[in-house]
Amino acid sequence: MIGYTMVGTNDLERSMRFYDPIFAEMGLDQCWRDGQCASWGRQDDEAFPRFFTGYPFNGEAANVGNGSMTAFLVNEPRLIDRLYELAMQNGGIDEGGPGYRPQYDARFYAAYVRDPDGNKVAFVCYSA
Repeated sequence: MIGYTMVGTNDLERSMRFYDPIFAEMGLDQCWRDGQCASWGRQDDEAFPRFFTGYPFNGEAANVGNGSMTAFLVNEPRLIDRLYELAMQNGGIDEGGPGYRPQYDARFYAAYVRDPDGNKVAFVCYSA
């Protein structure tokens, strides 16, 4: 259903330093990069959804959407722990460390962070 998601940045290099190690750990490829944006996904599968970070096309400063979040589905809690660690090491802001969220489901394990621009992302496992 989703072709790609894009979040704005005010500093593409900083944003890439945040996202590159996270997506590498998830086994995803950097699929595109130019002076305006970068994307990750599966280089050999254009149907696989891609995630972009880039400068807004209207040339104005990037803003964070209140209530907006991108959640990345992960197969195991151990990987969520690692992704959270990478996010914190690369300029991320804690929005809820790794752990079970029984208010959603007894097996729901997640971590919530903000990237250096303030965009909220989550790493979630539905069946931990």
